[in-house]
This record gives sequence, structure tokens and C-alpha cells, in this order.
Amino acid sequence: MSEDVVRFIYKEARLLDEKRFDEWYELFTDDAYYWVPLVPGQTDPLAHNSLAYEDKLLLKLRIERLKQPTAYSQKPASRCLHVLQAPEIEQTDSGFTARTPFIYTETRGDESQRYAAIAWHTLVRAGEGLRIRLKRVDILNADAALPAIQLFL
Repeated sequence: MSEDVVRFIYKEARLLDEKRFDEWYELFTDDAYYWVPLVPGQTDPLAHNSLAYEDKLLLKLRIERLKQPTAYSQKPASRCLHVLQAPEIEQTDSGFTARTPFIYTETRGDESQRYAAIAWHTLVRAGEGLRIRLKRVDILNADAALPAIQLFL
């Protein structure tokens, strides 16, 4: 089953890189969260500010905004690339937890941003496949003054 988890994580990154956001959105459970903490070691998204803490509704709203031709922040459109290390996987009672170090690059016009980060996926079994219950992304320098990240880490 760990091979399925690795394939799932690589597929998720590819969907983001190819801007297939609607398909990416469907990888999440209905009670899922996408979380990017603001400080290293942050343990609670509600007791401290985060760079992002979005439930499935907020993810959908952000995806819809990215589709709008009037989205000023997307003129020119942003592009991204995830370069992943092999995930470390632990089996849990309800599914899997995966730790995946990666480098993320986001470009827009002549500007480029690069981040080193670790993605933590809490995955649950759903029918024949897997779904994301929580995706937490720990950016190495999250506590620095960062420019706006337009897409999804």
C-alpha cells in the first residue's frame, strides 16, 4: 500500500503543477484542511495566525478566483513546479501519514519565488482509493517576510 501512497502524493503535486485545480480539490475529504503554518513548530492553527488555514469551502473559493479572467494577481498567470523527495510513510489506524520534503518554485512574469518545505499528508482510505484529510506544509522560513504565494504549495 505504501507504493499507492507515493503515487498519490506525486499525482497530487502533478495536478498542482499542471493547474488541474478542480481534480486536485477532489482529492480532499469533505472535512479536510489545507494548512500552512506561520511559525516553525506551530501546533495549533486556531491559536496562532497561519499563512493559510483553509477548509474545503475556502479551497474552492480560491480555485474559482484563480479561474477568473479579472484576477489581477494572475496577469500574467502564475506557474509552479514541485520537486519532491521520496515520501516517508507511516501507517495509522485510519490510513497513512506521509512526510515529503520538497522544493517549490512559483513564477509570474519575470518574478520567481523558491521555497524549501515539508508536506505532511494525513491520508484516509475512501472506497478504493485515498483522500487527503489534512495537508500541512511547513515552509523552512515561514516566519520571514514572504511575498504572496498565489498558487498551492
